[in-house]
Amino acid sequence: MEDAKTLARARRQQMMLEDPMIRVIPAIAIPMIISAVIDSIYNLADTFFVSGLGEAATAAVAINDSLMNVLRAIAMGFAMGAASYISRLMGAKRDKQACNVATTTLALGSAFSLIVGLICFAFRGWIVDLLGSTAEAHQHSVNYATWILLAAPFTTANLIMNQLLRSEGSTKIAMVGMCSGCILNCLLDPLFINVFQWGVGGAAAATALSKVFSCCILAIPYIRKTAMLELSPKHLYFDKKNMLEVARMGIPVFLRMSLMSFGGIVSNNVAKGFGTSILAGIAVANKLYRLIGSVIMGFAQGFNPVCGFCWGARKFKRAKESYTTTLMIGFVGAFVLGLLMFIFARPLISIFNSSGNEEMLSIGVLKIRMLCIVFIPHVFVMVTSNLFQSLGRPIGNLVLSMSRQLLLLIPLLLTLPHFFGSTGLAACQAVSDLLSAVCIALPLCISIIKKINSLKDGDPPPFGKAGI
Repeated sequence: MEDAKTLARARRQQMMLEDPMIRVIPAIAIPMIISAVIDSIYNLADTFFVSGLGEAATAAVAINDSLMNVLRAIAMGFAMGAASYISRLMGAKRDKQACNVATTTLALGSAFSLIVGLICFAFRGWIVDLLGSTAEAHQHSVNYATWILLAAPFTTANLIMNQLLRSEGSTKIAMVGMCSGCILNCLLDPLFINVFQWGVGGAAAATALSKVFSCCILAIPYIRKTAMLELSPKHLYFDKKNMLEVARMGIPVFLRMSLMSFGGIVSNNVAKGFGTSILAGIAVANKLYRLIGSVIMGFAQGFNPVCGFCWGARKFKRAKESYTTTLMIGFVGAFVLGLLMFIFARPLISIFNSSGNEEMLSIGVLKIRMLCIVFIPHVFVMVTSNLFQSLGRPIGNLVLSMSRQLLLLIPLLLTLPHFFGSTGLAACQAVSDLLSAVCIALPLCISIIKKINSLKDGDPPPFGKAGI
């Protein structure tokens, strides 16, 4: 077994440090793309199956997106903080330290999510109103939130193990875990909603059970000890230095996703002022756009382990090459996917509009098409943000996140709809994406590339502890 691990580690190191980057990035990213798309399908499946119950049910799923994003923010804070550090540790051949980081992060993250989930469960009725529920959608929203909160620790364990497998390059296994849960979700949705007549709560129950199942699948490589990382009680101990590094990288991720959730909450509360149909249309547009965005996000995340590994091995030029290659592929993909989504926006929205509500359809189509126009700038922001994450530079990542959500999106949500009504609401995210790319991401990109260009392979890492 040890010989097999040693051989696998050697093959992985050769791929990360020597193979042509135009082959390495897709090889790592494609399973991540599939995983990201599957994650988007989770939410789309629920929206599709509950859309037959009316706009209020569709809106309830959208409202709970913000709640799910808060739970995901907690999970991804732990997961991405650990994964970024582990990639650099393994690049520096510090595997035992990487196992401690992995085991302790999984335990702490799951326990913390359990506590948060139980607290939110006790106040779920008040929480869904805070998230922007209309009176018509309130009970549907509570029913959906109940199951999502009960599954919170499994959602966190799922995401952490998924990212741990990605950090060691085992992206195919991570993909299988995500796919298995999604398939189960799609099978259970019609059973729980239509056969058992559980309504919106049935969709949430299907999602919760699929997360538990996916978590079990992702645990198999660790139970069978075929993963390069080892999750074991012997590695479960609190190392202040390791946990501070996980926190240093994870907190910006948590803040970024929390700001996304906060932006969603503000958007929901603004949208409900225009009625349930507008709220439902905006929500469906966001979910569909997230589906094509997840493809590019997979590429953006796909270069994380490659870039982090090269950085830990002090192959600085190759780390830069991983960034430029990812941008090149991402821009081409964004153009093609954005064009297709722009053309087919109306029939796609119609799939989730069983009642034929023209108001819901029109606002959804408008929002999708505006987002497609600025898809390439959005890709630039995503990939540049992941570059800072890979290099252990959380501040750049945090600045990009705050600019897109807190500094730009939320002020736009509070002003544009006031002057331009629901059309202004539909335009807010697109305007925010464009401004954050030009005003924030571009200067940060120029600064970090200049820093990398000043380094020679083998030089001491320029960022202290962040460079390993």
